Amino acid sequence: MDLKRTRTFSGVKPTGHLTLGNYLGAVRRWVEVDQYASDALFSVVDLHALTVEHDPARILRLSRQAATLLLASGLDPALCTVYVQSHVDEHARLSYLLECTATDGELRRMIQYKEKSVRARAAGDGVRLSLLTYPVLMAADILAYETDEVPVGEDQRQHVELARDLAVRFNQRYGHTFTVPRATHPAVAARVMDLQDPSSKMGKSHESGAGIVYLLDEPDVVRKKVMRAVTDSGSDVAYDKENRPGVANLLDILAAATDREPAAVAEEYTSYGSLKRDTADAVVELLRPVRERHAELAADPAQVDKVLREGAERARGMARPVVDRAYRAIGLLPAV
Repeated sequence: MDLKRTRTFSGVKPTGHLTLGNYLGAVRRWVEVDQYASDALFSVVDLHALTVEHDPARILRLSRQAATLLLASGLDPALCTVYVQSHVDEHARLSYLLECTATDGELRRMIQYKEKSVRARAAGDGVRLSLLTYPVLMAADILAYETDEVPVGEDQRQHVELARDLAVRFNQRYGHTFTVPRATHPAVAARVMDLQDPSSKMGKSHESGAGIVYLLDEPDVVRKKVMRAVTDSGSDVAYDKENRPGVANLLDILAAATDREPAAVAEEYTSYGSLKRDTADAVVELLRPVRERHAELAADPAQVDKVLREGAERARGMARPVVDRAYRAIGLLPAV
């Protein structure tokens, strides 16, 4: 008897160029583990990029670039489903039903809403309603596919908990409709920090890119950024994330790029300079095949379009029965 494979959902938001942090923290695991170990969906969640002030043309470019980079990194459409969120209407259809299930209070308690709304007001921008409700859309992304597991970082755990709460509440009110997902936190994923500010995660939407290695950076740019990385007082190389965060970040990156343990790597070095040079070389070699494959795919956009079209069709086939079931359960008259 065939057992149902665990279904996982992961998304990447096209709000900036993908970084080394995205690759080592998530994408590499998607490629090496998740697409083989589960029935996995990987989505460019472009609707989530609309919650703040944005340039439409830039979102278009970044959405295509993100999809192309996911394929260039090694996601295989024969093994997993790669698609763009807005190409599957069921995300938006289900989101409204879940808005009718969620409460104003639980959305306003979301940490990311609190932080981003403060930044929006400080910048003189209005706070869009979608910034408040996007965790509900994220829940729809997950629940539409009967997702079992959502691999996330600690900063996203609250959103998966909301998806769980909404699934349980909907099921209790209207009858069993959704699979209740669980968050998973892959232990092997590296947490890469900004090279100029090792107290902050290397994020793709930071205003300054001086401490961020982007997947499409040229090798000389990568080397320059790594060689200029902030280190710490003193000159000995030791793995101490609390007291020596700059050096620890370089050791984390080198260890992740070469599949070793950071503390063991530290024992091989007596100077920051040699550590930086080897880290730069390792990152360049790690990203080389991704950059080369991206160039090939970018030169043949029809191939990427075909993957996204077929991925959306497959995703739609999974999501539509679930969302139709939810519409019936909540009391909406079926279309005729």
